[in-house]
Amino acid sequence: MNNLLDVPTEALLTRRRLQPRLEALWESTGADEVIVEEFETRLDEVWPRLFRLLLELYGDRYDFFYHLEQILQTAAQSWVERPDDLKKLDRHRIYEEDWFRSEKMVGGALYVDLFSENLGKLRQSISYFKDLGLSYLHLMPLFAVRPGDNDGGYAISNYRSVDPRLGTIDDLRDLGRDLRESGISLVLDFVFNHTSDDHEWAQKAQGGDPEFQQYYYIYPDRTMPDQYERTLREIFPTVRRGNFTWHDGMQQWVWTTFNSYQWDLRYTNPAVFRAMLGEMLFLANTGVDILRLDAVAFIWKKMGTSCENLPEAHTVIQAYNALARLAAPGLLFKSEAIVHPDDVVRYISPEECQISYNPTLMALLWESLATRETKLIRQSLSHRHQLPKHTIWVNYLRCHDDIGWTFDDNDAAQVGINGFDHRQFLNQFYTGQFPGSFAHGVPFQHNIDTGDMRISGTMASLAGLEQAMQLDDDRLKDLAIRRIILLHGITLSIGGIPLLYLGEEWGILNDYDFVRDPAKANDTRWIHRPKMRWEYLEEHHEHVTPEDRAIRRRLFNSIQRMIKIRKEVPAVSGLNMELVPLYNQHVLGYSRINDSDRLIVLANFSDYPQSVSGNIVRTAGLGRFFEDQLSNTTYQTSHDLELQPYEVVWLRRV
Repeated sequence: MNNLLDVPTEALLTRRRLQPRLEALWESTGADEVIVEEFETRLDEVWPRLFRLLLELYGDRYDFFYHLEQILQTAAQSWVERPDDLKKLDRHRIYEEDWFRSEKMVGGALYVDLFSENLGKLRQSISYFKDLGLSYLHLMPLFAVRPGDNDGGYAISNYRSVDPRLGTIDDLRDLGRDLRESGISLVLDFVFNHTSDDHEWAQKAQGGDPEFQQYYYIYPDRTMPDQYERTLREIFPTVRRGNFTWHDGMQQWVWTTFNSYQWDLRYTNPAVFRAMLGEMLFLANTGVDILRLDAVAFIWKKMGTSCENLPEAHTVIQAYNALARLAAPGLLFKSEAIVHPDDVVRYISPEECQISYNPTLMALLWESLATRETKLIRQSLSHRHQLPKHTIWVNYLRCHDDIGWTFDDNDAAQVGINGFDHRQFLNQFYTGQFPGSFAHGVPFQHNIDTGDMRISGTMASLAGLEQAMQLDDDRLKDLAIRRIILLHGITLSIGGIPLLYLGEEWGILNDYDFVRDPAKANDTRWIHRPKMRWEYLEEHHEHVTPEDRAIRRRLFNSIQRMIKIRKEVPAVSGLNMELVPLYNQHVLGYSRINDSDRLIVLANFSDYPQSVSGNIVRTAGLGRFFEDQLSNTTYQTSHDLELQPYEVVWLRRV
């Protein structure tokens, strides 16, 4: 098949060949004419691309056409089953394709059990989300998982069943409906690199079923694993060494990139592609607006490579994208690729993932706090912020995961920084080992052989609030709060969808009690996954002092107000951002422009006041008088602007 000289012609002939099968499906399901016409119109548009992508992946197989038919029928069946209200939303979004790039998009992420126990109680929190200003809600994995350690929900036993401790699939559908009615988009994870070892497919493989043993990478001895290991890196070296796990029952080795109980799926098998397509579209039909594609870098394996970021991984995602356009055209993909910045952007396009986490910005914001300088973040933003049309960043400060220092060493060298040494400094700083550090983070997956380490900790603890409260130092408390507000002031204005890990808005500190739970004790990321502190919302609570309440309320009110202001500033929609040329290394400045609306953002990363030339602001903003939207202070550009320690200003022309 891969030797075809005329792929477009073959695509057309195959489309005609498959048409009778589609018509039989329409007849058997009783699909009405409108439903059929919509699907087939989209199929005519998408088919040449979809055929080419699947041909690239599976065209050398003798059973290619059989799998192609199965894949197409899976998409068509899912479209028939898609609820009417979701079809209505699809039709709207087809003609408003940039709906997610609006200044009104503000996200929050949470674990259901840690935030509100279960899905039923979470529905009662929708008013809280609206009050905070959210329009996007990401629920961490909530599907059935293996007992005990399950990698925070990422070892899924059943993609079609909610963890019974959290509720049911119907509860999820009800939540999705209520969120849509409140103007909040629902985001869920699609964990598609691996399944749990107790997933039905893995259980059948363990039982000796040859069909399902081909769903995973299973080897009788170390010959193949040892050949692969020569070029693979270890993801969780403190948990176990290597990427393969011996299974006593099968007496064979299984590829397990992340944990011994997470079995990597074999996407070289088209049956796996089709099976996971069915799971993906099932999730879409529960009412999900955005699917976060987990661990995208790892989904394709090839001997002699790192098995990360391979071209075929992109082809798989692009094929899923094309099929989503057929069966759930309002659905978007969000890429989770915590890899080198050059590799991150390769997953982002309208034909692959329309949305992506921005791990480089996150890491460099923390880097700027540690160094009190902005030279590295400026260097990165100067050429790494823009994305293709109809795509967007998700800008976050903390999430359920660790912090990895994913900046580019060449960017660092351009501003006189040695990348390896700088990462060692940042690790020491954010674990509190560097003299003068304000941070209370802890190591995650410290690889002694390579020096690699990532950082765990809540935003407030990393920004100095935990240290300040332990020392009971009012000045340090004020500086910590200023740092937190500064970082939010940037993610809410720099271009992209800002995403809060919920609890940040109240400055929740590290939870050291996670070690009491045997299922969590070996994973330090649980230190920054604390339970929501609902007592902070109460006027009076016996466990919250008036001073503590005042600190938390100051944080919440500031973040809530910034979100409200963001939604009233058209300049922050999209990604159009230009750096303001500043001579002060402690200050980051950029302008946001949308039609006639301009916003100038200045952020002081220093413990001390800093000055910015009024002339530079006048030139960047094309005006003499500006008002800071956050403080309602008016500035005249005939004078230099004075920024207080860790102050951020959003300037618009008066």
